[in-house]
Amino acid sequence: MKSSYTREFNFTKYLEKVCDAETILYTGRVSGVKGLEIESEGPRSVIGEICTIKLPDGKTIKAEVVGLDGIKVRLTAFGETKGIEVGCEVIASGATLQVPVGMSLLGRTIDATGEAIDGLGEISPETYYPAIEVSPDPMRKAPVNKRITTGVRAIDSLLTVGKGQRIGIFAGSGVGKSTLLSMIARNTDADINVIGLIGERGREVLDFIDRDLGKEGLKRSVVVVATGDKPAICRVRAAYVCTAIAEYFRDQGKDVVLMMDNVTRFAKAQQEIGLSNGELPGNGGYPPSVFDMLPKLMERTGTNEKGSITAFYNVLVDSDDMNEPITDAVRGILDGHIVLSRQLAQAYHYPAIDVLASISRLSKRVSGKITQTAAGKIRTWMATYRDNSTMITAGIYQKGNSASIDEAIDKHDEIEDFLKQEEFDPCPMKETLDKMAALTGMEIPEEEYSESPALNRPTTAQIVDAQKKVPEPEDF
Repeated sequence: MKSSYTREFNFTKYLEKVCDAETILYTGRVSGVKGLEIESEGPRSVIGEICTIKLPDGKTIKAEVVGLDGIKVRLTAFGETKGIEVGCEVIASGATLQVPVGMSLLGRTIDATGEAIDGLGEISPETYYPAIEVSPDPMRKAPVNKRITTGVRAIDSLLTVGKGQRIGIFAGSGVGKSTLLSMIARNTDADINVIGLIGERGREVLDFIDRDLGKEGLKRSVVVVATGDKPAICRVRAAYVCTAIAEYFRDQGKDVVLMMDNVTRFAKAQQEIGLSNGELPGNGGYPPSVFDMLPKLMERTGTNEKGSITAFYNVLVDSDDMNEPITDAVRGILDGHIVLSRQLAQAYHYPAIDVLASISRLSKRVSGKITQTAAGKIRTWMATYRDNSTMITAGIYQKGNSASIDEAIDKHDEIEDFLKQEEFDPCPMKETLDKMAALTGMEIPEEEYSESPALNRPTTAQIVDAQKKVPEPEDF
C-alpha cells in the first residue's frame, strides 16, 4: 500500500537517540537508605552521574551520585525515597545531568531536571548543556563597559550595574528581595531573563509568575523552580540548571539577566547533602563543600566573547547579621552588593535599599563623569544627614551652624522622593538621569545617556603612564 505522506522524513532525533544510547548497562543493588542518602553496591559510576533506581511497583526514581567508598555508591534522590527497598536495581546512565536548552524554553517553567512543569507540553530542545560546567577562561572574558537598565531608580542612578556584572541583594526575611527582583525582571533592557526560584514557598511560585512577572515578562523569561519541600539535591541542582540555561543564551550572543532567589537556601541544601554524606561541619555549621561550590557557581556568569550574563543573587541574611558565613562569603565573591534595610521597610520606604551600605564595584566603568559627580553629591548629602540625624530630629541642631548640614536637610525630602518607587512604576534610564540632574542642579550631557558613556575613557594605567612620560628634547 502506497503512503500518502509526501514530505521528507526527518530522522535526526532518532539518530541522536541511537548515538546516545548506552549499549552496556552498569548496574548495582540498593543496600541501605539512611535519611537523605541511598547506599548501593555498585554500579560503576562517577561523582555527579545520574542513575535510575527501579522500584518494586515498576516506577523509577532519578538519583545522583554524591559519594563513593570502595564498591559502595552513595546517591541522593531527585524525588521521595518512599518505596525504595534493599535490593532495588540501580542503573548508571553514564552521564551527568544534562539540561535541554533552546529558544523553545522562553515562556516556560521547568524543574531541577529540566522537565516542564507548567502543563504546556514537552519542550523540544535544540541541544543539551551540562548542568555542572567550569567557568569561562578569565583571559577571554570581555570587559564590562556597558550599562544595563534595571528600571529601578535607586540602582540605575547611585548603584549603576554593568552588563556582565554579578551583584548580590542582601536582606532578612520580608524586606522586599523578591519584589525588587520582579521589578528588575519586568523593566530590564536585557534580551532574556533566567529566573531560579530555589527553596521558595509553593504559594510564591505562581504568585511570582502571574502577579509579579506577568505575561509580557514571562514571554522573554525562563523560570526554574525547586520549592522548599523538594529534596536537597533538587534545590542544589536548580541553581546549576538555571546557570546552564543562561550560559546557552549568552553563547547565542544575547545579553541575559540571571536572577536567583535565593543563594542561602541553595547553601542550606548543600549543607544537608554534605552532612549526610559524612562531611564535618565547619564555619557556621556549613561543611567545606558549600564554600567550594559558591565561587564555582557564581564565576560561571559574567561575560564571554559572545554575550553577557548579568547576575542578581538574592541572599537571605540570617538574623539580619551581615557577617554570618554565607552572607560574608557571597559578598566577597560578587562585584557589588545591594543591602535592603528593615528599618526603611518598616517606614514604608520601598524599595528599601540602604544606598550608603550598598556598593556597585563597576559603576564608574559604566557611568559618565558628570553622572558620577551627581551620584557622589547625593550620597554626600545622605551621609551628612545620617551622621547628624540625632541632632536634627531632636531639635538640637540650629540652622546656619553648618552650610553642609543645612544643604543636606534642605535636600533630604527630595532625595527620599527620588529613591522611593512603586513596584508597578517603571523608570527608564533617561527619566532617571533627568530626575538626578534636576535634584543635583547639574546638567548631564547627552552622550552620558548612551549605553556605554565611559567606553572611550582612558584607564587608570593609561593616565598614570601619560603622567610619567618624559618629554622628548624636541617637545621643549
